[in-house]
Amino acid sequence: MVEKVQFDKRPYLELLKLHLIDLHRVGVVDYSPLKENDFNLFQKIFLRFCKAVFPGDLALCKKQLINQGNRVEGKDWPTHAYSMVGLKRLNNVEYCIRKVIADGVEGDLIETGVWKGGTVIFMRAILEELRITDRTVWVADSFRGLPKPDPKRYPADKNDRLFSMKELAIDLETVKSNFRFFNLLDDKVQFIQGWFKDSLPNAPIEKLALLRLDGDMYESTMDALTNLYPKLSSGGFCIVDDFGAIPACKQAVDDYRERNGIKETMVEIDWTGVFWRKA
Repeated sequence: MVEKVQFDKRPYLELLKLHLIDLHRVGVVDYSPLKENDFNLFQKIFLRFCKAVFPGDLALCKKQLINQGNRVEGKDWPTHAYSMVGLKRLNNVEYCIRKVIADGVEGDLIETGVWKGGTVIFMRAILEELRITDRTVWVADSFRGLPKPDPKRYPADKNDRLFSMKELAIDLETVKSNFRFFNLLDDKVQFIQGWFKDSLPNAPIEKLALLRLDGDMYESTMDALTNLYPKLSSGGFCIVDDFGAIPACKQAVDDYRERNGIKETMVEIDWTGVFWRKA
């Protein structure tokens, strides 16, 4: 009888990280979509003309080599990746999940704002590797982009234009298809669809061990914190993706922490991500 070989699955997770952020193609030419702020007035008019003449999805891109440093830090916008968070922030997700499991912290895992689903796919893969069957990965998103700002209620979002970026509007079926591609779509993955102000107050979540916020705006960040942070178990982790990159997100986090007397020390992950452990 041949003895069954037990393979170490960790190399699978390392390869999955590279694939999710498209870091395995370092040195390859990539085409990165230009953002609205990259255009001058003439270019904006020209783009609108092109969209009128050529109906359908159209985006102006810049040709560039995939830069390892930018991809590790999550500083570029990968065309072919499933996540734009970069390697350091994926490593942070893995660290937090392994820590709460090792310490017996109760609760599920959630990301609010998932884009193509890369980070939540990675969460599910970690649970699969560790053979954890009693935790759910919650995937919360509008699946139609970001909401228009409500400057009367949230002045920090006054000039926000993210709602106009179709590149951020990834539909639900596409995200599910991405889970299927990695053979990770099962009953341990649950989807919460809608604007956070509508979907999160009644979300059927009892306890969380990991809360990852990637809502960009003040409103989205505050909605997620208000409705989900009270469900975060002691010893659980709160991760904020846009803290360093978007001032409105930072303000929402600072306001919520001050309002609720949260004194836990924030730890930097990279140039934009931070996290803390709930006491």
